[in-house]
This record gives sequence, C-alpha cells and structure tokens, in this order.
Amino acid sequence: MQAVILAAGSSSRFWPWSEKKHKSLFRIMGKPLIQWTAESLKKAGVKDIIIIQSPRRDIENELGDGSSFGVRIKYVVQEEAKGMGNAVMSVQKYINGNFFVMNADNFDAEKLIPLLLKKHKETRSNMVLIGKKTDTPWIFGILNIEKDRVMSIVEKPLKGEEPSDIMVVGMYFLPADFFAYHERIKLHMYSFEDAINLYAKEKETSVIMTDMDIPSIKYPWDVFKISKVMLDEKIKDSYISKKSDVSPKAIIKGKVIIEDGVKIYENAIISGPCYIGENTIIGNNSIVRDYTNLEDNVLIGALAEVTRSNLQSGVNMHSGYIGDSAIDKGSKLGAGVVSANIKIDRGEIKTEVKGEKINTGEKSLGVIMGENSFFGVSVSTMPGILIGSNSVIGPGSIVEENVDSNMLYYTEFKKVIKENKKSE
Repeated sequence: MQAVILAAGSSSRFWPWSEKKHKSLFRIMGKPLIQWTAESLKKAGVKDIIIIQSPRRDIENELGDGSSFGVRIKYVVQEEAKGMGNAVMSVQKYINGNFFVMNADNFDAEKLIPLLLKKHKETRSNMVLIGKKTDTPWIFGILNIEKDRVMSIVEKPLKGEEPSDIMVVGMYFLPADFFAYHERIKLHMYSFEDAINLYAKEKETSVIMTDMDIPSIKYPWDVFKISKVMLDEKIKDSYISKKSDVSPKAIIKGKVIIEDGVKIYENAIISGPCYIGENTIIGNNSIVRDYTNLEDNVLIGALAEVTRSNLQSGVNMHSGYIGDSAIDKGSKLGAGVVSANIKIDRGEIKTEVKGEKINTGEKSLGVIMGENSFFGVSVSTMPGILIGSNSVIGPGSIVEENVDSNMLYYTEFKKVIKENKKSE
C-alpha cells in the first residue's frame, strides 16, 4: 500500500509560523507533526510514502528519506499552489494500485486506515471516504449520502442548504483509476472534489463514520487541540530519564515525560500531562502544568508559570506567566512577562488573520509568537495577540494589536514630573 501526504500549501492562515516553514513541521513531543503522521502510517503497515511539498523543500530537509524511522519517502514538488487535485495528479506516475491520500496532520492514521480497508473489503468499493458530524457544515466539505453510499461532496455549502451535517475528514482511500476521472475535470482549486463526485456518480463510493476526536491544523491556535490529544494518547505512563537531573525537592505529578539532559531545580512543580524535551532547564519555584509541551533546550527561569502552552526549541523566559500560548524557536522573554489569556467578560477571543477578524472559538488564548522575537522586561500581551518573527517588543510595553515580523514595537510613556508640595 502507498500513502500520499499533502504538505505543499502555503499555510497562510497559520501565520506567523508559516513564514518560515510548513505548518506540519511544528514540533510536539520532540518530533514534527508530519513525522508523527509518517510513523502512524508505518504502524498501519504503510511504509511507501509520497510527500508533496513546496519548492522550499523544508519537509525533505527535516525528514530526509524516512529510513531513520522505518519508512521510504519519495518527494514531489508542487511548484505552485493550484489546489489538491493538481497536487494529487503530480504523483500519478508513482502510484501502482489503490492508495491513501491524507493531510500532514493525520497523526492517528493507524486508527483510521484499518477502518477504510475493512469497508473496502466488505463493499468492494474502491473509493472510501471518512465522515464525521459537525455543528458548522458551512465551513467544510459536506457529504451528500444515501445510506452509506456517497453521492457527492458539496464544498462549503450555504447555511440552510447543507445536504447533511457530515463533513469529510481529510483522509481518502482512492482507486488507481482516480487519475483518469480527474483528467475529465477542468483543473481548478476544487477539482479534486469534482473528480470524486464524478467517480461517485459512476461507481460505488462508500463512507465510514467516526466519532474520533480528529483535530486538524488550520490556524495557529489549533496546535493546542492537537497537543492535548497527543499528550493524552502518547503519554501512557510517566517517564523520567536517568540522564536528567531532577531535584529531590521538585514535585512531579501526573503523566510526565522528562527527556535526557533536563535539569529541574528545587521546589519546581511539574503537573502533567506535560512533555519536557532534552536539555531543558526549569528554575526554582516555577510551575509547568496542564498540557504544556516544552521542546529541547528551553529555559524556564525561577518564579515562572507556564500552563497549556507550547514552547519550541531554544525558547528562554525568566519570571512571569505564559498561559494558552505558543512560542516559536529561539524567542526570548524578559523577566515579568505576562500573557493575558482570558477576556474580562469571559467571552470568546477574536484575533486578526490575513486582514480579517476571526473568532477563534477559544475562551482562553494567550500570545502566538514567531521565531527569534524578543520581549523586554515587564511586557504584557492582551488575549489572542499574534507576533511575527524577528520582532522586538520594548520593556514595559502593553501589546494590544498584532505585530508584524521584523518590527520594533514599544509603548510610549509620558514622563512623570514629581515636585515636592510646599506647605503654606
């Protein structure tokens, strides 16, 4: 069996991280998300993998040929983003039978592939899709179904005109002759779905339903949902490396992974589920808790609290509070930094993406920060703030709006003149 992983899109809604890399290279528990997907395919018995990437070849540079984790990876470059159909057509000459197509964030592939194959064997359908109920059908591709047979996919139907409340999940079992059907379709951004519709009109196409929690990455705050699911699934039991240095006065509770070279000082508290990557340092009296993921070489200074957050490689912070936040590699935060993560009215948090105001649907959301940016001491960020790469936020600043990459941002303070009041 072969699998095609789609990883060529610009991921523009994933800003600020999309400037430097594909969204699937965001790391969780020590590995890029796309590597978790490839390893999951291996567990399902699929070791022949084709990854479609962009011309910057960042996936290939990260994963290599896959031999280090037991798979064979071939790369195909999609020179220009022309939709999913164009991407899939680019692998035609490498496909030798029925095959899987999936998004790069399908880290639970080993759970879904057996279901697809079982349906294929039961029905003899050579095309099998996955469906899942949704409360917001107007933002997804929605299945038009009769019993368990797919009649068509309607992409982002208007409210009130949805054929069902069943969205198509981003994993497909396709026949080798799918390419012949796509060639009959005029190429456009949704030609992949049109080719499926044409096939479904002429040949039986089946669907399996799932109620699995299958988070996907679209916006940067989606990493929190994936981190939560992965930490729950992957941390079966606590593990503390014998090559780590954990003070006997530190408190470790819940399910926690502590990797080689980690140093945890006196009176620090680690409350799982949490992942602490190699050579990370956690200072005296600091708290790391509740679904926090710290990658390698992170430094958490004394008297800090980090909760429900993801800090990528080499992030440094001193005292302060980081909650429901994600900070990309190499960024540095001065003492006393606070990321506000809840609105005063406790409502859902909105932020701006590509010039459009977006309701994140989250009631707790701190700061999203790009690579190699710096906070001076006592910086505060309001909920849902996005900060680009290579930017500097001046000391004492209150950040109330998104900050682009390569910017210097600071709050201008008025000088306070103090005079002694003369008594009469």
